[in-house]
Formats: sequence, C-alpha cells, structure tokens
Amino acid sequence: MRAHADTYQVVTEEWAPYNYEENGQLTGLTTEIVRAIMARTGDDFAMALLPSMRASRELKTRPKTIMYSLFRTPEREPLYKWVGPIVEESIYPYQRANAAPPIHSLEQLLRAPQITTRHAGLIPELLQSLGFTNLDRSATKNQQLYRMLLAGRTDIIIGDTAAGVAYYSRQLNIAPNALRQVPIEIYRSSLYIAFSLDCDDALVAAWSEALEQLDQSGELTRIRLRYERIDG
Repeated sequence: MRAHADTYQVVTEEWAPYNYEENGQLTGLTTEIVRAIMARTGDDFAMALLPSMRASRELKTRPKTIMYSLFRTPEREPLYKWVGPIVEESIYPYQRANAAPPIHSLEQLLRAPQITTRHAGLIPELLQSLGFTNLDRSATKNQQLYRMLLAGRTDIIIGDTAAGVAYYSRQLNIAPNALRQVPIEIYRSSLYIAFSLDCDDALVAAWSEALEQLDQSGELTRIRLRYERIDG
C-alpha cells in the first residue's frame, strides 16, 4: 500500500452505468476500472459517492482529490491532471417515440417547448452556451428525466449516453420502443479520471500505466463488454 494513502480521496457522482450505487454499494463500469487500477498500484484510497456539485467542488478545493468519470474538455484541461481515456461516449436528446412531430434538426430542438436536463453539470452548461432558452433544469436525479418525459411533463430530455438510457430504462421498466433518440449529437468526448493539480506526478503516472496494463491484458475490454451486455 502506498504511503500516506489516507491523505488521498477518490470521489464520484451518480451517473449510471459508469458510477452509481446499487444495494448500498458503489459500482459501475468506471468504478470497476478505478478499483482494478488501485489493485495494480497498491493504493487503497477511500471512495465516496457524492452529489454532483459537491463532488466537483471537492475536486476543485480539497487537496489530493481524484474524481471519475469526467469528460475532458478544453475548459477543464488546465485545471486537473488526467488519466485515460476510459471510454468514448456521445450524448443525444430523447423524446417519446410517439411524439409528434418527431424532431430531426437542431433548429427544431432550439424551438421545442421544453427540454429537461440535470440542474448542474457539463451538459446543462453546454446547452446554455449553445443558445438554448427552453431549458428546464429542475431534475436533481437522472431518473426524474425519464419520469417527467413519460408523464408528459416535458417534451425532450438530455442527460445520458445511450448506455445510460438503457440502464435507466431497465431500472424504471420502460419498454424498449417507448423512447426515441433524436439524431442530433449534442456532445461527444472521452471519459477520464481527473486528479487535483497537487496530486503527485508519480501517482498519476502509476495510474496511467496501470490503465495501459489493463488495456493490454484485455481486462479493460472485459469490463466494458460486461456493461455493454448488461445495457443491451
């Protein structure tokens, strides 16, 4: 075990299927990868699932903090040290499959009566910067997006990758043909592990090397495929 392990902490937020809590246990695709990395490096850092805004605040303000999974954006690039990529993902809008008319263009999306997204995070900030003035940012949990959409309380939701939509559809018993993916890619990027700038370079290098070893050994692919199978 690495010396001074208690001075480091690993934080994440609820974002299935990458990091989430199930039956009181922290799990998910990226959670498994982080644990596999620590098994290789000999680290045993405390891991905590926190509300999204608090997790981000911990990464920004608390020394020796590691957070996953984060999209690596130009704005975030100089703020942290990075290990990855873990997986590349895209974010699309979703509407009810029987919604009329179906949305096919960005112009239609901008004119939609209401788009519901999470109250905080990269996606709502991105949508606002793109000029969306029809945003409802009332959802504090991803499940709320789907419940609101199916109940007719919103027209469109934006917040999850396809794997995330599949996960929540299963959790909420949503029929496979009930939702329609709007063919407009809102965002595409790779997920990474972010380290506060005061984290030791040797630690960051060790995690990066461990991730590379997991990739070369096939373990990374095995973890990913397990979640892809789970998520249809």
